[in-house]
Amino acid sequence: MNLVRFVVAISLAVLHSACAAPSLPLATMPGSNATAAQHNSEGIAHYNMGHWSVARDHFASAIEAEPTLGESHFNLALALDKLDLHSEATTHFKKAAELAPGNRAITQSSAYRSHTTSPSSIYEPSGNGGMGGY
Repeated sequence: MNLVRFVVAISLAVLHSACAAPSLPLATMPGSNATAAQHNSEGIAHYNMGHWSVARDHFASAIEAEPTLGESHFNLALALDKLDLHSEATTHFKKAAELAPGNRAITQSSAYRSHTTSPSSIYEPSGNGGMGGY
């Protein structure tokens, strides 16, 4: 029974993530700090080339120039995710959603959802061992 529940939970998680918007870096909004916008744009270019560390540094510089840019926090989270720095990525995904709660490109992205959806809301602990309690 535990295996069936596990397979169903995994299937639902995959279906849920397939329905989410793709996770691509976002441009800053018009009127943003020029330095922040420049770093964000350079970060996007490097992200698209697979230069995760360089992109991370540019997104961090954009945030330093304008800490309230939800898009730059989101982009930094994407780069951190690519660098397998998931705890840090989660922090920036949450900050991005806090700063730009109406931005569906952030809140509906598969990367955001995978970092902010609690595994316990997908998997129910069985309480009797099984698959590590899931």
